[in-house]
Amino acid sequence: MTPTSLAKSLATAAAAAFVLAAAPASGQEAANVVKSGDYTLELPRGLKADGAWIPANNPLSVAKVELGKLLYFDPRLSKDATVSCASCHNPFHGFTDPAPTSKGVGGALGGRNSPTVINRLFSKEQFWDGRAADLEEQAKGPITNPVEMAMPSHDVAVKNIKAIRGYEPYFVKAFGDNKVDIDRISQAIASYERTVVSGDSPYDRYLAGQTDAMSGAAVRGMGVFLGKGRCITCHVGQNFTDEKYHNLGVGMDAEKPDLGRYEITKQESDKGAFKTPGLRNIADQAPYMHDGSERTLREVMELYNRGGVKNQWLSPLIQPLNLSEQEIDDLVAFMYALSGTVTNAEPPAALPQ
Repeated sequence: MTPTSLAKSLATAAAAAFVLAAAPASGQEAANVVKSGDYTLELPRGLKADGAWIPANNPLSVAKVELGKLLYFDPRLSKDATVSCASCHNPFHGFTDPAPTSKGVGGALGGRNSPTVINRLFSKEQFWDGRAADLEEQAKGPITNPVEMAMPSHDVAVKNIKAIRGYEPYFVKAFGDNKVDIDRISQAIASYERTVVSGDSPYDRYLAGQTDAMSGAAVRGMGVFLGKGRCITCHVGQNFTDEKYHNLGVGMDAEKPDLGRYEITKQESDKGAFKTPGLRNIADQAPYMHDGSERTLREVMELYNRGGVKNQWLSPLIQPLNLSEQEIDDLVAFMYALSGTVTNAEPPAALPQ
């Protein structure tokens, strides 16, 4: 098979595996436009609107997204006004943290690597263990977590925001009056986060027919991803995640391992299981895994190639892959081809005073 025919066959297979067909939102509207409230979110190439999830009680609005962005970047939601959502979910690092675990107020260290905010529009359960049912619930958690923003209570956080007079007109525009409470704060932050999406990567352009969008190594890596590497078993769909929880063995050889999803469900089969992360812009999000233990994408591939870390709850999906060094390098090249432009990532010019 020639390189060109290989590329075409892989593109066809990838399209069948990843691209979610979507009916137009209504009438003549394209399938890659999300309309919610008065907000229109044009999704970049490769993303389809039918995968979006927005709760009925928190539709998007222009004013709510604007308010949420301000709150997301505002450190005054933390006890000593030093830590914001963006401190640990940094837009300049793929909306993650370059440290294995993030520093909160007073330098306190969290227990897990910060997951990305990118493409949360397509996800319901949040956190590595899925303990938050949605982004609204997730947004409340760090505010009172003693190793993150460390507020003594949500009431104190609300009081701090209410005391900033510059926020009042934003709440009026977003909610119709100047009431500030933790539900409105979390709804606004969640609304903003749903507008942070990434697509139009070299991979997406390649599937659209731009055959020079990906390097030869990336094209070969896509073949490994779909075939011998079996990555598609869990990293599936337009956001490259099955949204499920799996035990890869990461950290399970520790004296007191993090049991992940088990702490939420108390089901034996969930011990050591963590949520499958999406792969959009994954090259910008090192280090990797729930504990940040894998420093590079190559280390991640080598972990999978070994068949994870053996333990009694290891997912049956995790088996040695017997990939060659070249195949591992090609897989890494394909991961880089999944990076696209992230929407609404620019920090606000100024915060309310």
